[in-house]
Amino acid sequence: MADVTAAGSAAWHKIVTEKLKEHSVQLVTYVPDNVLRPLIDAVHADDYFRAFATAREEEAAGIICGAYMAGLRGLMLMQTSGFATLPNVIASLACAAQIPLVMMVSERGTLGEFNLGQSMVARTMRPLLDSLGVEHHTISRLDETDFIVDRAIGQAFATQAPVCLILSPLLTGGKVLKGKKNG
Repeated sequence: MADVTAAGSAAWHKIVTEKLKEHSVQLVTYVPDNVLRPLIDAVHADDYFRAFATAREEEAAGIICGAYMAGLRGLMLMQTSGFATLPNVIASLACAAQIPLVMMVSERGTLGEFNLGQSMVARTMRPLLDSLGVEHHTISRLDETDFIVDRAIGQAFATQAPVCLILSPLLTGGKVLKGKKNG
């Protein structure tokens, strides 16, 4: 994916990397995901970031929380189904210890999803975040990316509370069943 859209504005992943730098977020943990690949590639290519894959989302969250306690700000990346493993970690670690766990989720389970498991988790993700009292925002358009990412990360660190940024397929293009054409 290019760093610039057809209209000449910065691509979503480029905006996110700029905002991470502005908020001194250097650590990026993730469970590999094709939709997030442009962002994952961007943080690996930039010496400012320390980025690495983890085996599970709980591991990624634990690393980010531990790093914060040691003075390092981080971001964890995952897809919707991976979020399903996190409510206990969010409630018992991030919320309880007032750690600004910044999560970014590539939204699956909507807009033509082909995987039933993804669809099931997509229906429960926002209600779970609400029940945990975790601020969350869905980014659907490129023109809102800068504002939402900037304000959400700033609020998380100012209030020492977790935040979840959900990247809609309207922004990222989502994932399409192999052999099926978009449109």
